[in-house]
Amino acid sequence: MKWATGVLLVILLAACGGRQASRPPMAQEPAADVPRRMAAEAAAPAPVVPPACVQVREHRDEDYTAGGLYAPGVRDSAPEHPLDVSGIPEPEPRHEPRAAYGNRSPYTVLGRSYRVLDSADGYVERGVASWYGQKFHGRLTSSREPYDMCSFSAAHRTLPLPSYVRVTNLENGRSVVVRVNDRGPFHDGRIIDLSYAAAVRLGLDRAGTARVEVRALSPGDGGPPVLTADAAGDGRRIVQVGAYGDKDNARRVARRLQDAGIRGVEVDGVRVDGRKLWRVRVGPLAAAAAEEVARAVVALGLPSPRVFSE
Repeated sequence: MKWATGVLLVILLAACGGRQASRPPMAQEPAADVPRRMAAEAAAPAPVVPPACVQVREHRDEDYTAGGLYAPGVRDSAPEHPLDVSGIPEPEPRHEPRAAYGNRSPYTVLGRSYRVLDSADGYVERGVASWYGQKFHGRLTSSREPYDMCSFSAAHRTLPLPSYVRVTNLENGRSVVVRVNDRGPFHDGRIIDLSYAAAVRLGLDRAGTARVEVRALSPGDGGPPVLTADAAGDGRRIVQVGAYGDKDNARRVARRLQDAGIRGVEVDGVRVDGRKLWRVRVGPLAAAAAEEVARAVVALGLPSPRVFSE
């Protein structure tokens, strides 16, 4: 459940009259350069916006309750089209001023009061995460930023807005860095509400909930957790960059790694819960080399990889 406020948009159209100032003739492009420019423009890929990210629920003022909750009687849902999160960059923790909205303390929702923390420093909590999606896509968050279910963000009841946290799914070891810019979830037994994209990254979109660890981050803390729980010891390491349902996506990621000078990249197929997945892995490597590869992966804008013992 999210806070929202209707926004009045006023569009002013003005026509300018009068004589136009004379302009010097534009320089002619050399004829020899025209084919090269046209070829470059044709080769440049057009930006592709996933259909799921452009669907916004129709605005109706009556959907907002007196307490600020948005359409409590309307069921939330996943987007109509599958969302590939492999190319979505994780936010990088940085210093930001407190949002002008969403940090009032204490505040009350559904008869319960909550007190916003003075700082996120040192915050660590384990509990149940849930997600919110299509119903809220494009609506204003508590900080008055539009909610984008196709970015890595989250809602939390007491962390300052904005904050950065790493959320780790304790059931499968996957993790993602999210920017907290909203309030919620206001359900008993849940500690964080993830954007739909973050839920997909963590593998909890289908189940709806999962046990997670939420750990606050400071600038410089956004790098990958180089050694996961199963990477203890002195054995050689495998760096798993990702697992993809589309083999072509896996190959594209592998090529990016190879183009960046990373050696030993492999793509292999496995079947998980009846579904064929294509894993992109590097290794086995010594621990120090695995750490370097993991940081290089993040520097390429790819999700934080898993690192585990061979």
